[in-house]
Amino acid sequence: MLNKLNTLFAGSSGTPGQKVLYITAHPSTSESSYSLAVGEQFLAAYNEANPNDHVYHIDLFRAEIPYLDNEIFGAWNKLQSGTAFDGLTAAEQAKVARLGELADQFVEADKYVFVNPVWNFSYPPVLKAYIDSVFVAGKTFKYTTDGPVGLLGGKKAFHIQASGSVLSEGGYASFEMAHRHLDAVLKFLGVPSFEAVYVEGMAAQSDKAQEIKANAIARAREAAKHF
Repeated sequence: MLNKLNTLFAGSSGTPGQKVLYITAHPSTSESSYSLAVGEQFLAAYNEANPNDHVYHIDLFRAEIPYLDNEIFGAWNKLQSGTAFDGLTAAEQAKVARLGELADQFVEADKYVFVNPVWNFSYPPVLKAYIDSVFVAGKTFKYTTDGPVGLLGGKKAFHIQASGSVLSEGGYASFEMAHRHLDAVLKFLGVPSFEAVYVEGMAAQSDKAQEIKANAIARAREAAKHF
């Protein structure tokens, strides 16, 4: 079973539904975050349209997301050389187990919703740490004689991203590294469907910030009905 970590919404009936991971990477709240505000409205509309589905919230700034470090690499090397899991140190066991839990949760989900701000042309580092946790050969992709093949076909993903400047198009599009990297990640893992709603330009046009936010909410709510 998918671990019910930080449950935000659950289906209103006992009928089995699809499992959705709502993955947020912002340290603030929806009162001050454009991405989280739009994300909450997306979820509200999604829940209305899909009452039997189950949405699980992973707040990356508050969840335990191990960063790949020397301790983890050392533990993996021990395991590959034949050391039993019980032979790892307590700290190594905790990190390796947590990474496995996150990867299993990701595999068992049917849909993913990523919500993040853009910081210096990319997303917050904790989202990269989370992505690292789900890149597992044999679980989310496999190596073949023809190259790596993603194992998450049939799943869907949605991205809500906020940035002070317009990065989805125009003169600064080539600077945008967050959505483009996430798109590459999901393609590599075999996810065939990836849509996005951008909340952007609020700093460049501060007098239109609320209008930009309202328009993004409207687009997100409409997209949620068909996700």
